[in-house]
Amino acid sequence: MRKMKDLKITGVDVHKLDKPVIPEMGGLAILISIIVGLPLTAVLFEDNLIRLRLLGFLLTVAASGAVGIIDDLKRLGAYTKTILTVIAALPLLIINFFYPILVSSPRFPFIGRTRLSILYPIYVPVNVAVCSNTVNMLDIMNGVMPGTAIITFGAMLCCSVLLDSKTGIIISAVMLGVMIAYYRFNRYPARVFSGDVGSLTVGAAIGALAIVGELEVVTVIALIPFIMNSFYMLSSMGKLMEYRLVKSPATMLLPDGRIAASKDPKAPIPLVRMILARGPLTEPEIVKGFYLLSLFSSFLAILTAILMVW
Repeated sequence: MRKMKDLKITGVDVHKLDKPVIPEMGGLAILISIIVGLPLTAVLFEDNLIRLRLLGFLLTVAASGAVGIIDDLKRLGAYTKTILTVIAALPLLIINFFYPILVSSPRFPFIGRTRLSILYPIYVPVNVAVCSNTVNMLDIMNGVMPGTAIITFGAMLCCSVLLDSKTGIIISAVMLGVMIAYYRFNRYPARVFSGDVGSLTVGAAIGALAIVGELEVVTVIALIPFIMNSFYMLSSMGKLMEYRLVKSPATMLLPDGRIAASKDPKAPIPLVRMILARGPLTEPEIVKGFYLLSLFSSFLAILTAILMVW
């Protein structure tokens, strides 16, 4: 954290009255932990399928993390970043070309597996890009991203156990440990910001886990709050756009330190404005609202997994 301050890689916490300057790119610790931790876990397994799936996951997450690093240092445009996160998923497809690691038949409740052999190669990069950018768009307040990620990975671990996904169990457990360790630094009041390297890494991890762990359907359900936030943002702005370039913020800071929804009709309408619909709240209260939404969607994801094996 001190190194980031020395390098002037910092951001202003706009949701505090004193506007403290906080070190950025704390998510680099998440990326490094995955790169170091996952291979150490992989050596415990002799199954080549599991090892290759973990390799595909690791390369995809590392590529997305690299996009985040570039964006934190050079500031990429919204379209450029989206395209690069699509490209980040190519390791999964390349490995699958030489050794089949992907199952192109997602499981659904009641109807079982459905074959998507033609569409699945398109779904893979789109899924990774969508997950990366939806998590990135929700990383707006202290503790929101790691807190909701902990809930999501916890749900995916439960679903992996229910659906007997060994790869899913391994990755979910590793990611859960990484996010719990990181949470204490980003929770309110944050000592470090994740930066795009953090949010894109975590988003890509969720997307890649859905693919290699055969958890496509339950992942979509667990990510409902993320998806809703992105949908509201894009529909209100009318196009892909970096949030830092939005002229009318979605919220405003009141003199008493509480946060209220913006009254500007031109302001975007992310999920936070829905949470603030009844009136101003403190930042921890808003974050708690995100956690409750994530807990509910994660419960639905686990319920869906139960229906799949029933």
